[in-house]
Amino acid sequence: MTDGTPNLRELNKRRTREAISHAATRLFIERGFDRTTIAEVAVAAGVAKMTVTNHFPRKEDLVLDLHEEIVAGLARTVAGRAPGESALAALRRECLAAIDRHDAALGFSGPAFARTVTESPALVARLREIHEQSEDALGAALAEATDSPPADLTARLAAGLLAAIHRTLFAEVFRRTLAGEEHGSTADAIRPAAVRAFDQLEGALGGYAVRPAA
Repeated sequence: MTDGTPNLRELNKRRTREAISHAATRLFIERGFDRTTIAEVAVAAGVAKMTVTNHFPRKEDLVLDLHEEIVAGLARTVAGRAPGESALAALRRECLAAIDRHDAALGFSGPAFARTVTESPALVARLREIHEQSEDALGAALAEATDSPPADLTARLAAGLLAAIHRTLFAEVFRRTLAGEEHGSTADAIRPAAVRAFDQLEGALGGYAVRPAA
């Protein structure tokens, strides 16, 4: 469709993907990730096994179905920063907003889900890989924002510092969730720490990758 509205085929594809993800998450929580097969997920979702693998080529992404959002999120924030806004300021703004809305991409979830992830070495490894990919994407976005070569060392170093805030907050949200803490109190606890982390980087990166004023 030309107005940006998803067509029926896209809607059906999205609904099928969501149904598969929900069925898989339920089974993984009940039985454990490593003890559940793709075939069992397909039966629970009412689809063919090939349909599951078409939507989720990696079994781990049945659980971590927000992986694309996590990988692209930081880079997208930098690319969309306002005129006169630095990369640091844009990432600070979006990070605090994500905390306030209890964003799943920052780790907010239920205890059963967090436990399923942390008890599976395969999922822990995949989550680490996702955060590494997010850092790489951020480095590329910073290089582009500063008209630097794609492998620019300054951009990669800056990405490492900035992505570490997101990665550390994600781990802390998971830790508090596993301890049974409510989302509201978790957000109240980590927000000041996030502000301090960005403040500490202000001297080094406050003037870096500032979008020129229109």
